[in-house]
Amino acid sequence: MNAKLVLEDGTTFQGTSFGFEASTSGEVVFNTGMVGYNESLTDPSYCGQILCLTYPLVGNYGVPKKILENGLITSFESHKIHVRGLVVVDYSENYSHHSAIESLSDWLKREKIPAITGVDVRSLTKILREKGTMLGKIIVDEQDTALYDPNKENIVEDVSIHKPITYGKARKKVVLIDCGAKNNIIVSLLKRNVSVIRVPWDYDFLAKENKMDFDGLLISNGPGDPKTCVPTIKNIASALEKEIPTFGICLGNQLLALAAGADTYKLKYGHRGQNQPAYIVGTKKCFITSQNHGFAVDEKTLPKAWEPWMRNANDDTNEGIRHKTKPFFSVQFHPEANPGPRDTAFLFDDFLKVLK
Repeated sequence: MNAKLVLEDGTTFQGTSFGFEASTSGEVVFNTGMVGYNESLTDPSYCGQILCLTYPLVGNYGVPKKILENGLITSFESHKIHVRGLVVVDYSENYSHHSAIESLSDWLKREKIPAITGVDVRSLTKILREKGTMLGKIIVDEQDTALYDPNKENIVEDVSIHKPITYGKARKKVVLIDCGAKNNIIVSLLKRNVSVIRVPWDYDFLAKENKMDFDGLLISNGPGDPKTCVPTIKNIASALEKEIPTFGICLGNQLLALAAGADTYKLKYGHRGQNQPAYIVGTKKCFITSQNHGFAVDEKTLPKAWEPWMRNANDDTNEGIRHKTKPFFSVQFHPEANPGPRDTAFLFDDFLKVLK
């Protein structure tokens, strides 16, 4: 069935539908990774967005079955697809992989996610880099739809759990603020013999009535503008006052900065992919990281007790902050990977070293 991608400035790309045959809209963003569409599509950080994959061949290794471990789906990053639409250059109808049980097209149709192939994604990416991320819509069979802007609402509430869940029974316990947490964050802690108490985005884990016993705080990744998470920022600030060891990932980097008194801003087109270089400030040590974010910390607004820790080697935007004397730190990238290199998995070990 014929389909087209229409950007808010009127730019139109013709193509063919290979997903759910309905129209959709959202924020159009691009990902520069070569693999990992299963993990990216199920990453809650993509909630509200139409994902454009710059790698030309997509779908050739199919979709694996759901593998459950410790109550988590380890073959995906959440229980469902979170993007509002998918855009690719060349969809491969034939797939081949030992773990695959269905095609990408069948999966998208089952989860009611529209997708379009045959789009000149190279040209599309150049437009987004020059003009900045913009809204758009995938129109299938000429059925138009209104533009949807995910940055005008708190979509973290949509992807967070609704009541606390505990994983594991280890002595060391970490509270994970679920702002759209990827499954491998939890798996990475469980592998290190740490219990994880996963709480909703606005849960007051320090309130006396909740009686939570834990050793450290981890702030997860998630979608949208961090400034919409007002209760989360307040709860993190309370944890900092009590000097609870705190580690933030992706959106967690921005939320920690806001809780500390700094500011955040929207990037022109963001960083998305498994090939983003991040270096430690003041050194030549660089890591290749997995990233998915559209906002960043404004380093100039960091309080004196805080310092920039890492920066992006491409544009020098912030990739991490830390307190100069206390056990508070965060990174803008994904040390849990999935997809992407595991160069920075050691950060989980560093976090465990500072737990009370």
